[in-house]
Amino acid sequence: MTFEVLVNVSLRPGIADPQGATIERALPALGFAGVADVRVGKSIAFTVEADDEGAALATVQDLCHRFLTNPVIEDSTVSITPAATPVS
Repeated sequence: MTFEVLVNVSLRPGIADPQGATIERALPALGFAGVADVRVGKSIAFTVEADDEGAALATVQDLCHRFLTNPVIEDSTVSITPAATPVS
């Protein structure tokens, strides 16, 4: 089976986010008042082949831990859905 995967990676609470801070400082000058606590992360989308959703999740979690994130400073959330089958 093919599964569509979306991994959202964010810095753990308490880890400095200089990109978020830079964006937050720039917003008032651009006319966006009242925006606070800006944090920057990344989203990674891909497909994975696996026997079932549990096997897909295990593969993706291992991939996140070993390659897609720095587990010391980043957290990740994973969304897995069966891939749509093409219409013939």
